[in-house]
Amino acid sequence: MTDLPDTPMLDQLEDGPWPSFVADLKRLAQSKASVGQLLGQLERSYGDRWNYWTGTVLNLKGYGGGVLARYSDLKEDFPEVAQFHTIRVIEPPGYVYSTDALRELCDISEEYSSGILQLHGMTGDILMLGSDNETTHTAGEELMEKGWDIGGSGGAMRTLSCCIGPARCEMSCFDTLGLTKFLTDTFISELHRPEFPYKFKFKLSGCANDCANSMMRSDMPIIGTWRDDIQVNQEEVARFTEKHGEQFVIENVVTRCPTRCISFAGGKIGIDDDNCVHCMHCINVMHSALAPGKDRGVTILIGGKRTLKIGDMMASLLIPFMEMKTQEDWDALAGLVRRIWEFWTEHALEHERVGEFIDRISMTSFLDGIGIEPNPQMVAQPRTNSYIKFEEYTAPRLSGELHKEPSVVDREVIGPEGGDSEVERCGSDGPEGGGNTEGGS
Repeated sequence: MTDLPDTPMLDQLEDGPWPSFVADLKRLAQSKASVGQLLGQLERSYGDRWNYWTGTVLNLKGYGGGVLARYSDLKEDFPEVAQFHTIRVIEPPGYVYSTDALRELCDISEEYSSGILQLHGMTGDILMLGSDNETTHTAGEELMEKGWDIGGSGGAMRTLSCCIGPARCEMSCFDTLGLTKFLTDTFISELHRPEFPYKFKFKLSGCANDCANSMMRSDMPIIGTWRDDIQVNQEEVARFTEKHGEQFVIENVVTRCPTRCISFAGGKIGIDDDNCVHCMHCINVMHSALAPGKDRGVTILIGGKRTLKIGDMMASLLIPFMEMKTQEDWDALAGLVRRIWEFWTEHALEHERVGEFIDRISMTSFLDGIGIEPNPQMVAQPRTNSYIKFEEYTAPRLSGELHKEPSVVDREVIGPEGGDSEVERCGSDGPEGGGNTEGGS
């Protein structure tokens, strides 16, 4: 029995009707001294409002990333967590595990780390927490011997994730599981050996319900869609109407269609498919009566990401429709990915995600660089970002100061001798008090 530290603040997180990670860690701490000291350091962090971890990357043999090394700044007080590393492990597509596979992961985690497994990280990886410099390498070797692979970190392709797709969902418009494995196998070198300006994430969803949350959390969302008419089973429409009533259909299906393309008369549903935006709402409500069309494929977007330099970004539409049924279709997608990577890695700034890169050079320049003609179906602008830095727009007005344009780097200007050069472009706070330097735009 291990004596646990006093954790009055953490104890409050055990209250309430929901399962508590604190209660779980306390149980684990009875057999793992490191987990008890982890609770002690966490309590100290809550009290001091300070993060006492120092992070870096620890490379395994043959891998350029995938292990996040964390060193405690309180190692004198909590020596058992002086080294508390995280091993990222590639998860199976769709998060489909056998019982034997889960037991195998638990056995390795309990033997070489703290026994804490996180399923799944933001990228999708299995996270194995609590190994040290020595046991990290041993755990990595055993994982690889049993067929598991180490995930990505740093400026690399990150571990792919997808929804369960056709394995269990009738809404799926393509094989999310198969395509995820194909892309992982094809670009495994780009995952293990970071050579990009920054990270690049794929997430695959079988339909516009986007259960993989790809629109806001991946650089290249791949979302299933169809290009013919929605399938309508009028007999099921009648059964649904008899069960729920006509008013329910009107209020929850007809009036909630974003393009008002659904009509309901005489107990039958009519759809103006030319104006349908495939949002899936009507299909979700009447999933027995309505279904995606039969001519199915994917829509490919580009540039989504969570907050970093310029806030959250919604992905922009890149390819309105692409079939994804044959090996040739998959190979064509891989070719598009290579063109995007070649252009982005050649011209992006350090730590610049592809969405930020497009924001800087414009979508027109990006399409020209990857050899794709603009398409009227491409959206002109993603949805307005819901996260803005309020002070950038308001503080100068409140204080009576002029709005200051931040300095940016323009890599495509022409230098004095006519050659390409990188020139810093100054805004209203520049050396002359306003305007751009020569060559700025």
